[in-house]
Amino acid sequence: MSISHVVAVQMCSTMNPEKNFLQLKQWLTDCNLKKPTLVCLPETWLAFMQTAEQSLSLSKQYEYWLTQLGQLCRAFNIWIAAGTMPVYGEQNKYYAASFLLNERGEVVARYNKIHLFDADVADGSGGYRESKSTIAGTDVVVVDSPFGKIGLSVCYDLRFAGLFQAMSELGAELFLVPSAFTTVTGQAHWAPLLQARAIENQCYIVAAAQCGEHENGRKTHGHSLILSPWGDVMADAQQTLGCISAQIDLAQLHQLRKDMPVQVHNRFKSEFYE
Repeated sequence: MSISHVVAVQMCSTMNPEKNFLQLKQWLTDCNLKKPTLVCLPETWLAFMQTAEQSLSLSKQYEYWLTQLGQLCRAFNIWIAAGTMPVYGEQNKYYAASFLLNERGEVVARYNKIHLFDADVADGSGGYRESKSTIAGTDVVVVDSPFGKIGLSVCYDLRFAGLFQAMSELGAELFLVPSAFTTVTGQAHWAPLLQARAIENQCYIVAAAQCGEHENGRKTHGHSLILSPWGDVMADAQQTLGCISAQIDLAQLHQLRKDMPVQVHNRFKSEFYE
């Protein structure tokens, strides 16, 4: 099957996991979920905490929440790409882990965010230092699915074209970019970066995002997007919470790659995976 459906859920997550989970369940109930459907959640979808200590505590409960997600997959007969959840690692640090679950609720892939956001931003927070509490991942993840080969990334990863080229070389046809971009960086760079990654790799992109003013004091950009391999915006959530959807067609993607074989022409391919 070359045609399938993808959904991006735009959230304004609180610091209460139960509240966020129930909101997600309600949105899935309200959505007209066609089959097969991949539902993509934003970064920190489960809880957008205020302190590293709060996230660390939540990181020790991730197996419980994976079980809850698995029940949703079975109930709605959908795949879920679970944005990020904190997963306890070692030395009082955690991974920002993105899980992909199939319609049976089985975990088929896990990606740990590689690029950590250590930057100064001209917003109310002033600066961010994810590396103080988060362990950086090391593995590039591309996995087979009914929606094509899926490449997993998270938020700040979007700024590093090499990661997306590596996923493309591994056969990725659809990139997932769950995010919580700040309002400042989002207004400047969110859409242009997503379009660049889609165009240069000739891949679909589903970028589910956080949006609005959060309980923890953060402000996020919103504008969850679904993009075509040509860079067209197929759906934009703008500032609205809930679901957006689009239909992806792998046959069209493969025709585009045949007509304009940029991957074949690329003279700067990585030798890492050869």
